[in-house]
Amino acid sequence: MDYTLAALKLLCVQLRSARKTSSRNAFSLGGILFQRAWLQGILVSTPSDASGSKSYILDDGTGVIELSIPAEFVRNRRWVEGMYVMVVGVYLDRDDDLPIIKVHKIIDLSSVPDRESLWYLEVLEAFNLFYQPLL
Repeated sequence: MDYTLAALKLLCVQLRSARKTSSRNAFSLGGILFQRAWLQGILVSTPSDASGSKSYILDDGTGVIELSIPAEFVRNRRWVEGMYVMVVGVYLDRDDDLPIIKVHKIIDLSSVPDRESLWYLEVLEAFNLFYQPLL
């Protein structure tokens, strides 16, 4: 893991444009290298829900992504369908399946008012201030 590469604040729709690079197990988004992504959204599927799902699925309103949440996070807190969460983790693209985030930070933001609209503004601000000048 190269911690000199920032965790980009992104939407799932933006991750669809990310391309695997040949070095450092990184992805490129418009020329910006990254390994980790920072996303927020609603858990729409969890391993314990009635659908029989074996994975956590996050929907941010622009797309969905699978989450791989470490066992220690699951032991310490119950992550249930309908929660609004912030996740940061390693981004992995898979050819025949949903992309996945190997989570190393997850926070329940369900009780924060206006969280979703504020997140879209944060992503827009990060793009305008940091990402766009590099493109």
